Amino acid sequence: MILIDEARWWFRGRKWCHLVSDVSIEELVAFADAHGIDRRAFQGDHYDIPEDRREDLIAAGAVVVGSRELARRLRAAGLRLSPEQRRQAR
Repeated sequence: MILIDEARWWFRGRKWCHLVSDVSIEELVAFADAHGIDRRAFQGDHYDIPEDRREDLIAAGAVVVGSRELARRLRAAGLRLSPEQRRQAR
């Protein structure tokens, strides 16, 4: 399932949220590609999504969850990477 959390992280004057899959990285990348999300937004286990794209992704099927729930489900699926692993994945 594709999950998206609330946009609450500020960076460069914009609010950002996270897009993940609790099934597989392949599912996440396929969803992102199908909706025109730039691969540069991929962080190894999630995409950083600007707030202005969030509603479109929800309309496309991303399920809204809180940030803690998103992280919990990512870990439970065995897909959560450490910060070091995320840096290497780029």
